[in-house]
Amino acid sequence: MAVIVLGSGVAGWAVYMKLDGNITPDDAAAAELARYAKERPTSLVKDATNVLVIGSDSRSGDGNEEYGRDLGSERSDTTILLHLAAGRRSATAVSLPRDLMVDVPGCRRPDGTHTEPMFTMFNYAFQAGGSACTIRTVEKLTGVRIDHHVVVDFSGFKDMVDAVDGVEVCLSEPISDKAARLRLPAGKVTLDGEQALGYVRARKSLGNGSDTGRMDRQQRFLGALVNKVQSNDVLLNPVKLYPVLDAATSSLTTDPDLASLRGLYELVRGLRNIPTEHVQFLTVPRESYVYNANRDQLVEPEAEKLFDRLRTDTPVMVSRELPTKSAPSESVGHGPYRPPAANGTAHEAVSPSPPVPTFRGNTAAEDGCG
Repeated sequence: MAVIVLGSGVAGWAVYMKLDGNITPDDAAAAELARYAKERPTSLVKDATNVLVIGSDSRSGDGNEEYGRDLGSERSDTTILLHLAAGRRSATAVSLPRDLMVDVPGCRRPDGTHTEPMFTMFNYAFQAGGSACTIRTVEKLTGVRIDHHVVVDFSGFKDMVDAVDGVEVCLSEPISDKAARLRLPAGKVTLDGEQALGYVRARKSLGNGSDTGRMDRQQRFLGALVNKVQSNDVLLNPVKLYPVLDAATSSLTTDPDLASLRGLYELVRGLRNIPTEHVQFLTVPRESYVYNANRDQLVEPEAEKLFDRLRTDTPVMVSRELPTKSAPSESVGHGPYRPPAANGTAHEAVSPSPPVPTFRGNTAAEDGCG
């Protein structure tokens, strides 16, 4: 986009400067993370990139007041750890439940005071210390180095959906939800920005009312959005791309390295070539917290297996239905039989490779209608 508008002369330069100036740099978070540089994990694989995407439930700002009163605080309504593999061969988006019980470190509040470290719900981190506190919490939980972060609010989400002329989803049953402002038929339906916001935020009246069900809908919606952008050649058509960029950049707060068109371009230029079947969505393995059924806790060792694959840039496999566990074979650990070598000595036994873990999730290529 930068090359296109720069090639269009003075008018193009004005467009470029407008878009470039839309993005808000999160300088405060960068300064706070620099104070804790020694405690942060290191990146293990060159060119692999991890981006923390935070959906803020703030009611402040233009267009957000209609979703509730501004009480002077905000929490992370949605948090997704996006792993972009080296060579951009795949993209894996991992949802982190807002009610997950985690260790939140001591963080600096906006007024300069500090919170105490505590074991509490994950979304408290954003309320306590903004994006820097959330990043430190995620890094402590996963051991994954966060390279970039993006914060988007309600209004910005709606604008981006409207900029691509809506997103088609598949509903297994009709939706009638007054609180979410939704009344939709079953089957395939195209959601505008307002409808999409209600669809991804609704919890009590859709599915089983859990936050897990809501995260599943968010993942399916993001997959549909990826399909819409790729199928309509938005990334290759300046006329279609400009309104998307204008809506996106106007709603984003990012780390300073991403807070420019050039920074965003460097991040996403390889994404347009990733096949939709290699764009994956899943929720971190979780279960009800042992002391409170309304909270979540990690399922181990499955969660650590996922985090290890993200740290080492090892491919992640997802499936809507996890395979049933079979009984171990008697030969497990002994390897296949091999005849003696020509000199009469036995070959060294070869242990079988450990099975590749599969996580419950879906890809952007899958249609919710089945």
